[in-house]
Amino acid sequence: MANKLVFALVILFLLNKPNLLQAIQHRFLLNTCNPSGYLPGTDTDNCNTENDSQCCQAGQSYPQYQCSPDVSDSTSAILTLNSFEDGGDGGDPPRCDNTWHDNSEMVVALSTGWYSGGSRCLKNIKINANGKSVVAMVVDECDSVNGCDKPHSYQPPCRNNIVDASQAVWDELGISGGEYDITWSDA
Repeated sequence: MANKLVFALVILFLLNKPNLLQAIQHRFLLNTCNPSGYLPGTDTDNCNTENDSQCCQAGQSYPQYQCSPDVSDSTSAILTLNSFEDGGDGGDPPRCDNTWHDNSEMVVALSTGWYSGGSRCLKNIKINANGKSVVAMVVDECDSVNGCDKPHSYQPPCRNNIVDASQAVWDELGISGGEYDITWSDA
């Protein structure tokens, strides 16, 4: 009887706190995170379109994310192609080591929430796709908050579920194309 009473009181409390209830639903039940804001786009002729990168456009607004879905032993993500070389579509040098990386290196950038303030810098992750697994080192953040400026090659912020990988990662997985559904975990 006491358990039912406690449960009923918790339900009544949550119903009177709709913002708290919504936060609990989104964070724990749906394992998602909502945009923290929207970045206005700007037109530019300087956008780097290597690897079919999207360019910011005036009149568009792009979602910004401070968070990413929770990491597990098999975290769902979208693999995108990125150049970590000087002059490539990755923008400024990678944040973890401030060093350009050749496209033959097994390196990735993670969305802001997964990058976690640099806590995964120079650590390996395991990527699974196409029946294969590879290990790649985190060298950069795929910025989910900022973009549409020179340091980001005039590209919009990354979505909150991106593993942005070098050509070497794509080649080792035996896949090609602009985006690919994968799973990943800390290695």
